[in-house]
Formats: sequence, C-alpha cells, structure tokens
Amino acid sequence: MSIGHNSGLAAPDARRWTRILGNYRTPNRVRSVAELAITALPLVTLWAAAWFTFSLGHAWASLLIAVPGGGFLLRLFMIQHDCGHGTFFTDRLANDWVGRVIGVVTLTPYDWWRHTHAIHHATTGNLDQRGIGDVDTLTVREYQARSWLGRLKYRLYRHPLVMFGLGPAYLFLLQHRLPVGLMRNGWQPWASTMATNLATALIVAALTWFIGIKAFLFVHLPIMLLAATAGVWLFYVQHQFEQTAWERDERWNLHHAALYGSSHYDLPVLLRWFTANIGIHHIHHLCSRIPYYRLPRVLRDHPELREVGQITLLQSFRCVRLVLWDEAQCRLVSFRDIRARELRETATKLAAP
Repeated sequence: MSIGHNSGLAAPDARRWTRILGNYRTPNRVRSVAELAITALPLVTLWAAAWFTFSLGHAWASLLIAVPGGGFLLRLFMIQHDCGHGTFFTDRLANDWVGRVIGVVTLTPYDWWRHTHAIHHATTGNLDQRGIGDVDTLTVREYQARSWLGRLKYRLYRHPLVMFGLGPAYLFLLQHRLPVGLMRNGWQPWASTMATNLATALIVAALTWFIGIKAFLFVHLPIMLLAATAGVWLFYVQHQFEQTAWERDERWNLHHAALYGSSHYDLPVLLRWFTANIGIHHIHHLCSRIPYYRLPRVLRDHPELREVGQITLLQSFRCVRLVLWDEAQCRLVSFRDIRARELRETATKLAAP
C-alpha cells in the first residue's frame, strides 16, 4: 500500500528529509565514468550491429536490435538529466559539456532543457504555475468551463495514442528544435538549441553519406522513437498518478509537493537499471542533487520512504485514464468519473420539485 499525501498513515515529514538526504549528494567520479562507459559503448555497438544486419538484408533483425538500443539511449538521456542537475560529476564544466554532447545524441538541447527542467522542479504540483516542463493538466472546473471544442482538444491531447504515440516523436524531432517556453529569454536558449541542431545535422549528414539515408532512417528512427516513447511514459507516470499532490499557490509547499507529488515507480530490476533509477522520483525531487546510482541506497537506509507514492508496473497502466485534477477530492480522476458525476447532478436537478 502506498502512502499518499492525504493518507491517514504516519507520513514522513518532507522538510526534515531534505536535511537527511543531503548525505547522499556527493558523486563518485570513477563510478560516474563507468556508468557513462557502460551506457554509451553498448549503444554505439548496438547501433553498428543494427546497421550491419540491415546491410545484409535482415531488416527484421535490425528492428529487434533497436529494442535494447532504445533502452541504452534512454539511459544515456538519464545521464544527461543528472548532468543537468549538476550531480553526475563534482565539476560543473564536466557536467555541462558531457550533457551538451549527450544532448546532440538525444536531440535535446542541454542548456535549454536544463533551464526548463529546473522550472519544473521549482513549480511541480503548483496549480498556479503550470505550463513549463510538465504534462498539461486541467482541473475538473477548468475542463467543465471549456467549450465543446476546448474539451475535444484536451481529450485528444490526453489520448494515449497522442500522448505516447505522436507526442514523443513530435517532442524530440520537432519541438526540441526551438527553445519553446524560453523563446523571449535572450540569446542563451537560442544558442543552446541552434548549436545542438547544427551538431545533430552534421552527424546525420556524415552518417547518411556513409551508409545512405534509407539505412540511417531504418536503423536510427526505431531506436530514437522507442527511447522517446519510454521517456515520455516515465515522465508521465512520475507525476500523473491518483494520489499525487497539487495545490494552489497560497497552500503550495515545495518540499511537500516534491515528496508527495512524485511517484515511487517500483520497477523490476532490469527496467530499473535501464531507467537509471528515475522511478525513485519522490526522492529525486526532494533532493535533486543525489546521483541516480545513490538513490537505491537511500531506500535501503530509509525503508519508510519505499511506500510513499509507490506504484508498480502493473498499477502504472491504470494511470493513463487519470486526466483531470479534482480539487474537491484532491486526486486525479478520469473523464468517465466526471461524466458519471455530471449525469448524477443532472438527474438530481430533474428529480427536484
């Protein structure tokens, strides 16, 4: 059973835990370099193997290789994520330049993404600060106030085929080509985005010259799209679960929102490795300076944190239907829940004398 933010169970005090978790912040340089090597080298090897099998006429084998390839690309993105928090190395320059190089591979401009992700951490769970670095989420009242066209647009946006099908491709292939959200914040976001675009274009041009456009697209697109879809799914589940925490600005508290507005996605061991422990997201939000390879140690040392926001792989699939924040019940609800409520309210009004 998971402990929700409004649970009657004894829940850990969020602010107190920030002091305790500070003991896990220091990265280990040898461990970090090893983590980078065991992620990047297999990715390059799998990419080359996928191209080689495709060149032999075994396209089906190339697609099979894309599955683990996507897993390693996802893991590389998680290393970029840690670099953005300044946690992968002790030196800021090392974090930034490793992050920038990885950003070319993941199609994610590092400096722009680091800025928007910092906004996400600073405003998570705040109903009055939505819009940057999060999944668009309406309250029940906001949804009901929309026109039928507005409701349709929101339903389409939250549909699984859009959210986890078209959405990841659009996000990484198109949206990341511009500094969306920071387009009026000076030259830095533009420099980050355009530099990443230029470096990516040069690499793509070189590879297509060497192996051909057809081979490049057939090899790289499946790896990229698999990693992108998995990444969007993870980000979704980390904050879109039934007992998450949202509050208006006057009641919002950063530490409480971090601990109770982020899930503990309790994945099987292999998936935990490929996702670089990002499922331990409540701890990450409470202390984002902890390197991902130290997060399991936190749970071993403090098992009382295991059940906070805990959801299993099977339970996570049910989160897809949760699309609206009900301020009255302090939980996410589905379109079906709202429709049933509206029908009950209509029936009550008709039955009234």
